[in-house]
Amino acid sequence: MSLLKELEVARAAALRSGKLALRYAAQGVVPENKSDDSPVTIADKESEKLIAAVLEEAFPDDGLLGEEGAYKPSRSGRRWIIDPIDGTRDFVRGNGQWAVLIGLELEVEGGPVVGVCCFPAKDEMYFAASGAGAFRNDTPIRVSAIASRDQAVLCMGSLTDVHRFEFGSRLVDWMGGFWSVRSFGGAPDAMMVACGQAEVWVEPVVKPWDLAPMKIILEQAGGRFFNFDGGSSIYGGNCVGCTPALAEEAAKFFAKTGDSPHVHQFL
Repeated sequence: MSLLKELEVARAAALRSGKLALRYAAQGVVPENKSDDSPVTIADKESEKLIAAVLEEAFPDDGLLGEEGAYKPSRSGRRWIIDPIDGTRDFVRGNGQWAVLIGLELEVEGGPVVGVCCFPAKDEMYFAASGAGAFRNDTPIRVSAIASRDQAVLCMGSLTDVHRFEFGSRLVDWMGGFWSVRSFGGAPDAMMVACGQAEVWVEPVVKPWDLAPMKIILEQAGGRFFNFDGGSSIYGGNCVGCTPALAEEAAKFFAKTGDSPHVHQFL
């Protein structure tokens, strides 16, 4: 199954959306708070409208699901998942770590098959399609071969939420076993693992539009993606993305009770 057209359209939509968001940023934006207290701006809303229009024109039978409300039921068994500005807090503060995220999932077979993660402020784009490998600005990328935790970099997201989890009380000691720890945010952290700059990325609280492109990009770069319960879904509410060598150790730490029966499911 060739997905080159889908990848081309998604990349073009991400670039156009990113340019639009940058124009809004140059004018100045005032964030509003959504019901979950996360910020949203006119740039988020208008960028999502642009992406949705591009995708609907190219693939009229496909469904849509966007963070800012874009929705359309699928007639094809496929659905595009959109996060127009992943990292709105960074966006409103002038930090270039925010990203445009677009993923395509197969609703019947399950799982993303196309992913685009574009950082407009850094002129950087990561992308992948099932069976075609993963790339950064047209250069192939691969996860690192580091196999020892004391030589690995951990990217830990949602640190303000870890107290809600059983592993919260054990986290600092576990983090101390890594060579270094970073927390830039979901998209930059995930792409650090995909291109070999880090080995483990953890998100304790996350939505499907934050994960749709990440999963396929990480997997096509040779990485592993799984939920705390041992599943492998963008709807799991949390995730670990990592190198194959560190997958079992990470799975054991985040499983609710020691060596979960699901630990080896993804290896």
